[in-house]
Amino acid sequence: MLDLICRRAFFQFEIPIHYVARPPRIDGDASKWAAKHLVPPLVVLEGQEPVADVYWAWNEDGFYAAFDVPSKIGRTRCDPQAWWKQDGLRLCLSTREVRDVKRATRFCHFFYLLPLGGGPDGKLPVAGTHRMSRAKEPPPPVDASLIKVAAHVRKTGYSLEVALPAACLSGWDPAEHPRIGVFYKIKDTHVGTQHLSVDDELGWNADPSTWATGVLVR
Repeated sequence: MLDLICRRAFFQFEIPIHYVARPPRIDGDASKWAAKHLVPPLVVLEGQEPVADVYWAWNEDGFYAAFDVPSKIGRTRCDPQAWWKQDGLRLCLSTREVRDVKRATRFCHFFYLLPLGGGPDGKLPVAGTHRMSRAKEPPPPVDASLIKVAAHVRKTGYSLEVALPAACLSGWDPAEHPRIGVFYKIKDTHVGTQHLSVDDELGWNADPSTWATGVLVR
């Protein structure tokens, strides 16, 4: 029975997020990211092969991330009206540590990112926000037009980059609060999913304490 439980749920992870003086150019090319920004693929603790490489960084102006899904089977499919159903990414951030926070606060943010589905021809990437389930208090409304997102879609995969400015992150204050909550989920309708810490059964979308702690380091 224990084999059915996500092993990562038994650990509290702290992962460094390295500083960048200049924000990365958001053009959809994940290959320019340095190795020190690579997020450890914690799914290997359960014998799984990573679906994607994930990178992240920060500075006083915001948070930056890149996702590279290199070996997708079949065409990338996204539905911006039902963004949770097909291929796409979820990125959750709390500007305060959430290790003991069981219900989301105004500092907890849920973003969804799609490599396709935007624009008049559906070929542009999409960035949006979603409310955390059972949240005590939602964050202030986010102007999604301030989010910079770019993607490069290939026959066998895609890469996506995003810049989340401080204006979209309630309480963003790296000097006073260098320990934040972080989580991502990558959904591929053919290959499967990759979660940073716990899987869907353990309710990451309602319980921020299931996320990892990101340590903002210089």
